[in-house]
Amino acid sequence: MNLLNNILPSLLDGSKITLLVFFITLLFSIPLSIMLAAVQNLNNRVINKILWVYIYVERGTPLLLQLMFIYFGLPFLGITLSRMMAIYVAFVLNYTAYFIEIFRSGIKAIDEGQFKACKVLGFSYSFMYWHIIIPQCLHNCLPSITNEVLNLIKDTSLISVLGAQEVLKAGRNAVNVYASAIPFIYVAIIYLIMTFVVTNVMNYIESRFNYYD
Repeated sequence: MNLLNNILPSLLDGSKITLLVFFITLLFSIPLSIMLAAVQNLNNRVINKILWVYIYVERGTPLLLQLMFIYFGLPFLGITLSRMMAIYVAFVLNYTAYFIEIFRSGIKAIDEGQFKACKVLGFSYSFMYWHIIIPQCLHNCLPSITNEVLNLIKDTSLISVLGAQEVLKAGRNAVNVYASAIPFIYVAIIYLIMTFVVTNVMNYIESRFNYYD
């Protein structure tokens, strides 16, 4: 118990950083990916080629490498970002690429007749997507979105490579200081609590979309 009392403040501080990266990434990557998936469906060859290259690079290289490139590599190109800004940019870019593919598959699963019906009825492209296509797309994609959201919680541990004091790094520091593996158990419990909460929130959201079934 004394060990827990000693390391709890650092674990809580690390958890705050973990949750901050988690929420910032979702706040920007999900809306951005929805918009880019809609743009991708316009079938503009130039735009789709650019998006293909972006998605290929982001999905084809490790997030850890992307973090290091943005923080350590961009200064050689004259672009310098703070540690936390580099983390946000890397995570948003990476997860946006994955979410684009998820939403693209969700849009493709919608019957083509609905797109034609919207055109016949004179609906604008934006109205069609935001009021008709996207709600159905979210319903189709929620299980895949949930998996990515859970992966995001665990991927936040990668930010320690840039020196950010997230929860896993706080646990490692405690292990080194106290020569005990017990802090790793506390870290595991924190991650399990986070994933438990997120899983239940996503299950609730999924239940709210059941009216499409």
